[in-house]
Amino acid sequence: MAAVTMRLPAVRAPLDSSAPRGGEKHLVAPGDTITTDTGYMRGHGTYVEDDKLIASVAGVVERVNKLVCVRALKARYNGEIGDIVVGRITEVQQKRWKVETNSRLDSVLLLSSINLPGGELRRKSAEDELAMRDYLQEGDLISAEVQSIFSDGAVSLHTRSLKYGKLAQGVLLQVSPSLVKRQKTHFHDLPCGASVILGNNGFIWIYPTPEQKDDEAGGYTANLEPVPLSDREVISRLRNCIMALVTHKMMLFDTSILYCYEASLSHQIKDILKPEVTEEIVLEARQRLLDSEG
Repeated sequence: MAAVTMRLPAVRAPLDSSAPRGGEKHLVAPGDTITTDTGYMRGHGTYVEDDKLIASVAGVVERVNKLVCVRALKARYNGEIGDIVVGRITEVQQKRWKVETNSRLDSVLLLSSINLPGGELRRKSAEDELAMRDYLQEGDLISAEVQSIFSDGAVSLHTRSLKYGKLAQGVLLQVSPSLVKRQKTHFHDLPCGASVILGNNGFIWIYPTPEQKDDEAGGYTANLEPVPLSDREVISRLRNCIMALVTHKMMLFDTSILYCYEASLSHQIKDILKPEVTEEIVLEARQRLLDSEG
């Protein structure tokens, strides 16, 4: 008979070091007056009423010169050109795929915006259109880059690089896009033996670090070899560490994930998500980040 862990409810004090350096952020709720100064311009998340600038969403007030906007604390992904995203194919259409990317509208991956298997660059023919389902079909996970934004806000993707393409074996996590830190690269091979793709859209892919890069397939072949137990344990630990960071609203980037992973090594994988253990390892990771900044 399996053991069952029983827990009594307990009041936990919030982590006190979560405030960013440089002062408190200006948080507002819908209907709060941001300013009565008429010299400011209205940005996203605000509206004007009786010469007052009022918040229409709950979030953080951001000012750029005279432009005031409110960045929502919890929102769907709003694509920006150059973003790295992880998405799931939902539909194969004529000369395009529909992709779920955690945004308000489905994203689009055009047949003309992909590299053919083998990295071949040429005009796409009718034969290529008939073979679309051989490259990507419903349910496949892909990594891609945002190429452009349509007038209705939908995102157009491309995979014209061998680092993008179909994702084979790993674990997918969905977090708030606001917790993923923007960096020069979102593909990280961690020293613990696993790799992560931190999608700007809040989809995170954790997978075993490949021993060699297979560039011949152009990113459309799936490696279905069994994953060793040691790699699965590393991936599971990384997954729980990321969920611990998300629980305490910590920004996700390669260093914060690695520090949290190292802090968790003294605990079993299944114990990481216990509230007291989560708090302990996140505090240790946060302290290491503060020390490295100082």
